[in-house]
Amino acid sequence: MAKTAAQEKTATFVYEGIDRKGSRVKGEVSGKGPALVRAELRKQGIHAKKVVKKREMSLFGGKKKIKPIDIALFTRQMATMMKAGVPLVQAFEIVADGLDNPSMRDVVMKLKVDVEGGNNFAGALRQQPRLFDDLYCSLIESGEASGSLETMLDRVALYKEKTEALKAKIKKAVKYPLAVVAVAIIVTGILLVKVVPTFQELFQSFGAELPAFTQFVIGLSESLQANFLAILFIGAGLIFAFVEGRKRSKSFHDAVDRLLLRLPIVGPITHKATVARFARTLSTTFAAGVPLIEALDACAGATGNVVYRKAVLQVKDDVATGQQLQFAMRSTGVFPAMALQMTAIGEESGSLDAMLAKVATYYEDEVDNMVDGLTSMLEPLIMSVLGVLIGGLIIAMYLPIFQLGSVV
Repeated sequence: MAKTAAQEKTATFVYEGIDRKGSRVKGEVSGKGPALVRAELRKQGIHAKKVVKKREMSLFGGKKKIKPIDIALFTRQMATMMKAGVPLVQAFEIVADGLDNPSMRDVVMKLKVDVEGGNNFAGALRQQPRLFDDLYCSLIESGEASGSLETMLDRVALYKEKTEALKAKIKKAVKYPLAVVAVAIIVTGILLVKVVPTFQELFQSFGAELPAFTQFVIGLSESLQANFLAILFIGAGLIFAFVEGRKRSKSFHDAVDRLLLRLPIVGPITHKATVARFARTLSTTFAAGVPLIEALDACAGATGNVVYRKAVLQVKDDVATGQQLQFAMRSTGVFPAMALQMTAIGEESGSLDAMLAKVATYYEDEVDNMVDGLTSMLEPLIMSVLGVLIGGLIIAMYLPIFQLGSVV
């Protein structure tokens, strides 16, 4: 059975043609087939000479991956469209045309087709569970049911933006030192494998005993040359085992989560970031009219750390028995005093969502300041380590030459 035009998959087409003024024009347009694209261009006064489907491939030959930031951008743009009074189906088209990621564009057009087919927005989102989790879909469903979809989209967009900004701050704190350490290891390896052997040949012609420091570096170079492949494979294997272990082993993943909270510098940042995620999620869900018990259930998965996940589930059980949220949070022993006090004020004043939003903003700012402070502290420290490491190798190589010169 042939597909109808509405059922055909929307794609991006590249066109070349002539406009009403006789000028050559070219560009990109979304459509369900070359014929429909040509018809649409004719309506715009463009006589298309060439219409071909755009090849949308990534660097490695596959489709570009959809990242959480793409979901946040889509949500913000949809909120803007809905606030401007644009109908939902038309909003999908406008947003899709403005997206740079072709994979995300395909997803948005699939949502449009589902909604045109009679599905509601939340139902269409649930067809893409890999991209839109239960929390996201439930919030959109709540907005549709209450007739305040544009307001709910705005809240969800703010939630996603804040969450991604927080993740970016954590990555910033981790990536910089790791990148510098990786460069230091590579440079040191090159010096030991390529440079030191050259000096070693020179030293053999001296016929004199080399300084202990130089002998140590030469021994290190010989060991690295002899076991280079083994060290490389072992290092890569350990990294692979760590990554796969976190993915496949729940006990290993939980152990890493607990370790992160205990580390001297990373621990406080992880604590504050997790509290910020908890407060932001609970504020968003509670403001959307989600019952507190269900909201806490959603927050448990959003914390991103097993210690806080178990604490939030304990809070949920305590609240279900009639206990106040502030007392249930206090009994876990993991939430900071400021978060507990603000929660208590919110419960007493009836503005829990607003107080939790302030808690989230406060701890997000704390994480930002700590990351900036950590980066400022690490820069001179890393430069010093690099100087000692690289400088030590250079000194070890030139030390015999200096001694030879002093003897002469």
